[in-house]
Amino acid sequence: MTNSLLDDVRALLDKDFGDDRILKQICRACENDEVISNYERNYVRKLAEKYLGRRPEVVQTQTSIEEELTVPDIVIPETPPVKKIPRFQPPPPRKSSSNLKNSKLILGIGGVALVIIIAVAASFSGISDVTQTPTNSISDTLSIQTDLSSYNKKDIISISGMSDTSRTVNLSIENKNKELVWTEQVSLKSDGRYSTLAIAGGPGWENSGTYTINVDNGVEMKSNTFSFTT
Repeated sequence: MTNSLLDDVRALLDKDFGDDRILKQICRACENDEVISNYERNYVRKLAEKYLGRRPEVVQTQTSIEEELTVPDIVIPETPPVKKIPRFQPPPPRKSSSNLKNSKLILGIGGVALVIIIAVAASFSGISDVTQTPTNSISDTLSIQTDLSSYNKKDIISISGMSDTSRTVNLSIENKNKELVWTEQVSLKSDGRYSTLAIAGGPGWENSGTYTINVDNGVEMKSNTFSFTT
């Protein structure tokens, strides 16, 4: 794919079609195995279709099918009931009046101790309920930034940031009239970071002003701004 892109760029430069600055930037990126954004690839593809007679590419999408795994039912064997064998219990011995008094005294002391233990346990459980704090199960780490705070027409915008909630993020740029002028979906690296390049210029970039760059990871959305001068 990179070789055909490089061939198209060189052919466009030789025939003086398109913007020399952008085409030379893409040519250097192809020769040095650098990152080439979808915007730059689409720019070369449209010029090649218009001036070099290239046929439009047909992009086929592949739908991922998740196979459902069925768990077999676990059959628990029934166990026969255990027959209870009656046991002979001798009659309880007779208690004397002194033993009865001692038993009542012990039961009274035990009841008071049980009440004290229950009260102490209730007080500790109340303290633990007060000090317990809820935790968030979803991390909201998401950021986006540009290498500069202002750009001129045809400048290269370096975009980077991080996200820990999905495998890809959707990037977009809006002009001061909230019109979409650029968009791209970028895959995250193993550490959750992402980066790409965009060219300041094209349809929707006719007016100077403050432009907004957005990132959306499917859970939340963050924005940043930069100034653009035509």
